[in-house]
Amino acid sequence: MTHPPRQQWPPAPPLTEAGEAFTELVLETFRLNARLLEVAQERAAAGGLTAAWWQVLGGVIDEPRSVAEVGRRMGVTRQSVQRIADVLVERGLAEYRPNPAHRRAKLLACTEAGYWAIRQIALVTRPWADEVGEQLGADALRQTLETMRALLAKL
Repeated sequence: MTHPPRQQWPPAPPLTEAGEAFTELVLETFRLNARLLEVAQERAAAGGLTAAWWQVLGGVIDEPRSVAEVGRRMGVTRQSVQRIADVLVERGLAEYRPNPAHRRAKLLACTEAGYWAIRQIALVTRPWADEVGEQLGADALRQTLETMRALLAKL
């Protein structure tokens, strides 16, 4: 597919003040996401995990769930969770269990080794979260969270 030269492109409509603020928020969110993923990778190493493994184990830390359910909760595809779940099971950090609600979609559950890995991560992550939380303030963080949830619902 060919495109006209750039100098022939129609001008983009101007952004409103709110549209500009939203665009800046999106770009800053991308930067924040990248930094959070870096930090998660560093923290996950304390438990011998990767950030992705930690995320999937975190999806079943409180109760067994289907791979599809973990994906929905995390906002990622079932296929990406399935690949990681298979690795976690292979390494003994998780296990598949029968699902009474669905014969073919087994439940992913954390094993003792998985709980231990998450515990090791918590030992380094909780003090860090407390420090960052104190610096920013609980009220400001709650307001940010409320805004993020409203934005997510809108999108």
